[in-house]
Amino acid sequence: KTTKNKLLTQTKNLEQNYKKLLADRIAKQKALEQELLDIEEQIKVEIDPKSLPLSGTGVLKWPLDGKIFITQYFGNTSFATANPQVYNGGGHNGIDFRASVGAPIRAAKEGVVRGIGDTDKNCNGVSYGKWVLIEHPNNLTTLYAHLSLIKVSPGQNMESGEIIGYNGETGYTTGPHLHFTVFATPGVKISQIRSKICGTLMTLPVAARNSYLNPLSYL
Repeated sequence: KTTKNKLLTQTKNLEQNYKKLLADRIAKQKALEQELLDIEEQIKVEIDPKSLPLSGTGVLKWPLDGKIFITQYFGNTSFATANPQVYNGGGHNGIDFRASVGAPIRAAKEGVVRGIGDTDKNCNGVSYGKWVLIEHPNNLTTLYAHLSLIKVSPGQNMESGEIIGYNGETGYTTGPHLHFTVFATPGVKISQIRSKICGTLMTLPVAARNSYLNPLSYL
């Protein structure tokens, strides 16, 4: 309700104002994505494939209850290819699950919360929104983004399947969904990025390009 009322106030119910707002958001998201891509391409980390768990069903648990609907896959998906203005040719760095606002989000495996954040505080509507990053003992780290509410704190120990927060549509979204990314742990860190587009410091996970892993290799 808060998001809807805010949007209606910003647009004053005029379609042309809405389109202008959307175009501005897409332009900022594109510019921020390029900034992050430039930063991540400079991160050089050697990932030993033998240090990662063998791919297969059940290495990680599904982060949502009930029937699973994947709305966008990992890598150069048709949406990513058709919308280079969004991903700058870098492909989709995780998978998206259809989920209503308020759906419980669960830890994919036991681990420790490495960090939490909300990119909307510094640059509204162009990145992950509210996010949680969890490091697991099997050398994988998972990211949960676009949450409406975070229920964990940095350093907190998590059990597999424990609720970490609730789904939403914070950050850059085309509708409510969960963005789920899997990293090789050595390649990801939480950094403060001074965005030229937003003009502020943003705290969010950044990673070497070779540390992004296909979540479906482990779910």
